Amino acid sequence: MTYKIVESNCTGCSACEPECPNKAISETKDGLFIIDPNKCTECIGHHDEAQCVAVCPIDKTCIIDTSFPRYQAA
Repeated sequence: MTYKIVESNCTGCSACEPECPNKAISETKDGLFIIDPNKCTECIGHHDEAQCVAVCPIDKTCIIDTSFPRYQAA
């Protein structure tokens, strides 16, 4: 599974974007942020905890996206 950002919770603070080791987070035209599920590895191999979750100031904004399979390290 990858993470996703709940748009209605995102404040556009940008805390998550520079913390992502895979550059999976980008800003939308609306000033909010999204996670590219094709790039998200849940920070496996980089950190013990997903960094988007760790730095986001709003609880339950960065959540697991169950519509994608769990990341498998090569």
